[in-house]
Amino acid sequence: MNKMLRVVLLSSYALILLPKNQATADVNPLTVEVDENQVYARIPAGVYMMGTTALREAAAEMPKPDPSMIWDEAPQHKVIFDRDFYMGTTEVTQKHWLDIMSTRPGPDSHWNHTDWEKLPVTGVSWHDVQSFIAELNAKSDTYQYRLPTEAEWEYAARANTTGLRPFPSDELDQHAWYINTSNDQIQPVATKQANAWGLHDMLGNVWEWVADWYSPQAYRNSRTENPQGPEAGVKKIRRGGSYHCPAHLVRPGYRSADTPDKAYSVLGFRLIIEARQPRFSETLSSH
Repeated sequence: MNKMLRVVLLSSYALILLPKNQATADVNPLTVEVDENQVYARIPAGVYMMGTTALREAAAEMPKPDPSMIWDEAPQHKVIFDRDFYMGTTEVTQKHWLDIMSTRPGPDSHWNHTDWEKLPVTGVSWHDVQSFIAELNAKSDTYQYRLPTEAEWEYAARANTTGLRPFPSDELDQHAWYINTSNDQIQPVATKQANAWGLHDMLGNVWEWVADWYSPQAYRNSRTENPQGPEAGVKKIRRGGSYHCPAHLVRPGYRSADTPDKAYSVLGFRLIIEARQPRFSETLSSH
């Protein structure tokens, strides 16, 4: 794609991406297409309640219900995002990874799949993901890439809804690749219904690394505006569940974590994109 974009930063808190000559009334496009590998959806600024209050209801889905297993989802607390952000509509695919890194992580069966280009990349550690992001950032004068924070991820997954899931639980099959729908096999991205903000596979298919260190006490000490998580830790958080998971692990509030060197065939990631500085209007070419 060779479209001219106007990147406007009205302040250090306001990101606006404009196709050239677009009317200023549409200052926040619903999506930004960088290239064939990357489409990002606008996640609107707003307020939500992060975490889970209905721990007993959530635990009731477990084979052996035990609310103490998910106590780290409490207390529910207010989170404010003071600006829009743009999140990948899908997990990063194997094609995108191969184009940037020239490596083929994860099981050979994923790369031998008929639709290998459309499968989410897996078998990447949190550190591997940082290397991928560094390569992307080195190649782009227009965009800055990063992982979402845990708070951003849950906000985007909930998509302005409350409850255990952003839809009735009996509709999970329509929205997620999990053990009941996947035949215990990874699936091409964007083959289930998107959520209200245009994001596919936020639940199921593969777990997704996020930026934050894990702490079971994080919600008791979290700041309200644009929280970044603990300053240090041992494990990094992963969210969303996978094609291998039972239903009780496939919901926006569920938290899991691994040391950042771990890499699994059920674990991938998606990205957030931001406009690079300078602060003020400048016409830039997308790559």
